[in-house]
Amino acid sequence: MKAWLLNNSFDLSRETQPLEFADVPTPTPGPTEILIRVRCCGVCHTELDEIEGRVNPPNLPVIPGHQVVGIIEQKGTNASRFNLGDRVGVAWIFSACSECGFCQSGFENLCEEFKATGCHVNGGYAEFMTVPEKFAYPIPADFSDAEAAPLLCAGAIGFRSLRLANVKNGQIIGLTGFGGSGHLVLKMTRSLYPESKILVFARSSEERKFALSLGATWAGDVTDTPPFKAQSIIDTTPAWKTVVQSLLHLERGGRLVINVIRKEPMDKNELLTLDYKDHLWMEKEIKSVANITRYDVEEFIKLAARIPIKPEVQIYPFEKANEALIDLKRKHVKGAKVLEMGR
Repeated sequence: MKAWLLNNSFDLSRETQPLEFADVPTPTPGPTEILIRVRCCGVCHTELDEIEGRVNPPNLPVIPGHQVVGIIEQKGTNASRFNLGDRVGVAWIFSACSECGFCQSGFENLCEEFKATGCHVNGGYAEFMTVPEKFAYPIPADFSDAEAAPLLCAGAIGFRSLRLANVKNGQIIGLTGFGGSGHLVLKMTRSLYPESKILVFARSSEERKFALSLGATWAGDVTDTPPFKAQSIIDTTPAWKTVVQSLLHLERGGRLVINVIRKEPMDKNELLTLDYKDHLWMEKEIKSVANITRYDVEEFIKLAARIPIKPEVQIYPFEKANEALIDLKRKHVKGAKVLEMGR
């Protein structure tokens, strides 16, 4: 089969072809696994973290991609959850042990044996992939393949972030960054908390206009002063500056939720000052989001179908994976990017 391989780490400010397009063996499903013929795969900022060495998979080369939609082509001898031909999705969580205290209490995202799709095991930048059947998700007919792909990560982790933000209807909510996850969180927030005002902090005027068109109350740069302080802010950016600035925009007792796997290193000329009185006093909180659980994916897919939430997508042919990644790195993103297989 054809697949994109990550063989080494690269600096994407210099490298424009980080992945190798190669012929590799088609995987065979284990007893409780399914083989999926991939139809599309979302392109996520976490892939940039993997390529640039902030997330180091131990078994390079690896096939990236963790927002996968495809059709079940083959089943293992003990796989009975799905039928051949069913359309399913695969998310960042590829597997967990299911036995430790974290797994047993609903926090499989914190399991020491957590494996991430496209990072610790091969993912969806390929014609085929395998996954344990209990870590695959039926995709409602409401969504096209390309619409469904971003729901599996950008949407699901946005859903988890919103849960961790402890939002109540009528409270003011802030979003820093407005890419694949941010725009889905805004759509969720408008539906779940219709009386809440939504502040969006984004770098470009295009992103701010996009946020306002989707129902944001106010949009500006993170260095601007918004008309209100927020009880909760969700940060989806790779930068450190937004963390420090967001704390200035938090109300007393507010919570900042950082919704990224890794933050990019600070520029050597960038100096950020954290002042206890201005940034942290008055019981402000900072909480990180670590991975996702199956519950997050399953519940968000149901919610997205019910509201409905459909992401804005920009589609790239499968053969242009490197171009999509470089665009994600260097250009402002409107919505989500998706690689689509040729039919």
